[in-house]
Amino acid sequence: MQDIDATDQKILTILSQEARIPMKTLAGRVGLSRSATSERVARLEKNGVIRGYRADIGLLDDAALQAFLMITLKRTPSISILDILAGLPAVRKVSSVSGQLDLVVEVEVPSINALNEIRNKIAEIENVEDLTTSIVLRREILRDK
Repeated sequence: MQDIDATDQKILTILSQEARIPMKTLAGRVGLSRSATSERVARLEKNGVIRGYRADIGLLDDAALQAFLMITLKRTPSISILDILAGLPAVRKVSSVSGQLDLVVEVEVPSINALNEIRNKIAEIENVEDLTTSIVLRREILRDK
């Protein structure tokens, strides 16, 4: 692997915090010309030091992650499954729906790990045949009742 000097390290630190920073701004922060900075970034990418750029998605003021769990049941929803869902603190709303799904469960959790835990609990319920999850990225229209 190549040697990474202090300037490369500074570039990596900035890119890890602001992956979409304009090259001109990055160059200004590290004290190089735009072309020299571009060459360094290209070299770091080519050598596998920079393997990609990612989006760090902030969800709902970083306070909670909201998701919809779409559930298909083996048979008609029973009171027991509704009782189980009502006993899970992360569950905000349960709707019985028409069509291929049986229930849509709205949950609010603090993290992806917590979402995985609640998904596992629901998937283990005897009557659950299929479980699909959609994470809420952004609410477009929100009205009070």
